[in-house]
Amino acid sequence: MKTIGLIGGMSWESSVLYYQTINQKVKEKLRKLHSAKSIMYSVDFEEIKTLQEQGKWDEATEIMIDCAQKLELAGAELIIICTNTMHKMAKEVEDAVSIPLLHIADATANEIIKDGIKKVALLGTAFTMEQQFYKGRLSEKFGLDVIIPNESERKIIHDIVYDELCLGIINEQSRESYLKIINRLSEQGAEAIILGCTEITLLISQDICSVPLYDTARIHAECAVDFALSEEIFR
Repeated sequence: MKTIGLIGGMSWESSVLYYQTINQKVKEKLRKLHSAKSIMYSVDFEEIKTLQEQGKWDEATEIMIDCAQKLELAGAELIIICTNTMHKMAKEVEDAVSIPLLHIADATANEIIKDGIKKVALLGTAFTMEQQFYKGRLSEKFGLDVIIPNESERKIIHDIVYDELCLGIINEQSRESYLKIINRLSEQGAEAIILGCTEITLLISQDICSVPLYDTARIHAECAVDFALSEEIFR
């Protein structure tokens, strides 16, 4: 079993889900009292959020690289970034270490393709929905047709993530807002919805949604387990 290195804390609410999912998956595969070999480096999300808002991505990248290098020195044999947005600097992080980085968009796209889906809608922070580092990867590398909510909807989604979900606040009105947006995207032709923010799964689940959902946090965590328990390189 390889040791999984997790860059967490963005937010810690979703990092908890990663830790739980990884260990549940290891137990399911190996049974008995098996649990994952893992190391987590958890950042102070307030510092990261401030850098994001100020557009200081170079400084944020330096923090992420430092986290990855410390995980490698501590014995991690692979790295996952436990957030979608901070995959904006995934290449820089990957280039700074000698161990594999498992990209959350790649893990998600492979599941979508396996299910024969071509057109998807992407929900996430404004950075994830609007910039090319994520949706561009989905379309250019995997051939997916990716649509995003309109401007007013993107603001609603973004604000709920930072003002509520990252603080552990679950609001029924916010859930209804998300479902309304999802229904409109479905009417626009989306065959499935990517929950492209690891906190969204705290609010939206498949049992309350008629459109197929791809929970990136769960998919990413399970991908890390598959890699840790096999010799296959997932990159």
